[in-house]
Amino acid sequence: MARRRRATKIVATLGPASSEPAILSKMIAAGVNCMRLNFSHGTAQDHIDRARLVREAAAAAGREVAIMADLQGPKIRVGKFAEGKVQLAPGAKFTLDASRTEPGDIHGVGLDYKELPRDVKPGDVLLLNDGLIVLTVDGVKGEEIRTTVKLGGVLSNNKGINKQGGGLTAPALTAKDMEDIRTAMSFQADYVAVSFPKNATDMEMARQLCNVAAAEFRHKPGLIAKIERAEAIPNLESILLASDGIMVARGDLAVEVGNAAVPALQKRMIRMAREHDKVVITATQMMESMITNPVPTRAEVSDVANAVLDGTDAVMLSAETAAGSFPIEVVVEMANICAEAEMAEDVKLDADFTGMAFSRIDQSIAMGALFTAYHLGCKAIVALTDSGSTPLWMSRHRVHVPIYALTPRLATQRKMALYRNVRPLLMDQSADRDMALHDAEAHLKKRGIVASGDIYAITCGEPMGAPGGTNMLKICRAA
Repeated sequence: MARRRRATKIVATLGPASSEPAILSKMIAAGVNCMRLNFSHGTAQDHIDRARLVREAAAAAGREVAIMADLQGPKIRVGKFAEGKVQLAPGAKFTLDASRTEPGDIHGVGLDYKELPRDVKPGDVLLLNDGLIVLTVDGVKGEEIRTTVKLGGVLSNNKGINKQGGGLTAPALTAKDMEDIRTAMSFQADYVAVSFPKNATDMEMARQLCNVAAAEFRHKPGLIAKIERAEAIPNLESILLASDGIMVARGDLAVEVGNAAVPALQKRMIRMAREHDKVVITATQMMESMITNPVPTRAEVSDVANAVLDGTDAVMLSAETAAGSFPIEVVVEMANICAEAEMAEDVKLDADFTGMAFSRIDQSIAMGALFTAYHLGCKAIVALTDSGSTPLWMSRHRVHVPIYALTPRLATQRKMALYRNVRPLLMDQSADRDMALHDAEAHLKKRGIVASGDIYAITCGEPMGAPGGTNMLKICRAA
């Protein structure tokens, strides 16, 4: 399957529709860069088996695909109904009862989240099932929250609850999440996505748990904060600094802050992530219609393209690949949209560097490589890297020169699979600088990335192999 060169990465969710090895292989061939395992569904063994499938399919394709373990987070949901669902009429009274154990009916239902009666007061607005059902709180009596239906409809088992404007006290990490972290570290997930963090402390706790669980494997995953609570918005910068990246999780976020606020927040989050040298993923309903249709709507095409033009590192597919009828086709469509949008991007490298000051040698070298390669018209920018920091810095700026990151570390290669405009390649590196540079050029020529006479920029550090030690930029003409 021919693929166009594309800077923006694609995250796809594994599920029943995409767990067959043949389908998974075709999705990777179509352009998936990271597979998301949704820990809200399935058993620990399901995730272990699917992670193995991803590793095998990626190896067969000759390239690495990152794995992201997406934690469920707190279950803020209604309980189950005797008949599976009820029809709520506007103006009707409905009780959410944290002490109720019997199945729900037209008058009320139990709660998975037992603290809700302490988190609400009269006048609060509760949004159920992604805002399709709206309840106004009349009062709280003991464990009962008595409400009036403002916007009615069908409410079925285990639908989610949000509070308009935020304010739910549920912790970001549950006992289940802690167990799921141990499962994810057993197969060395490259990224862990934390659901519903409110502040930097939530992310710091998640990092501590991940590092402890991964210590025996000598592994350190990247942490992605899913921004989906209203409380996270004022703390966005501190959450970013405590994370390796963020996900613009537009579903729950839109329910809490309102649909109209989300597009501007998306742009702000992407811009802030890039300014702080963090990865950013744009998610939720990007190609939703392709769950059942073979082509996207024009609005979905524009949505994906706008996220690309905003500068997102990756765009994400959820139910489209997990449970949809066209898991391969949706990846092909998304890849084409990304590639087409990138052709319209403005490169503002000179403006990006105006007034910038660099305190680190390695960061200065990274920026110098970008500037030189762009103005010289280099065929490629090549970074010999151990930690992946230099390619990450390079990827924060739009430059229509492909970046190739050569690393001897498999974990670094997988992590860099999510960086915009970075193609990570595995290559053993000689301790001798000249030999390492010679090997790098041979590696690039073998893959058809450069040919004799092509000019490329290459960065490395002396002594070779020291993390954070990039201190050399060389402009080469391939022999």
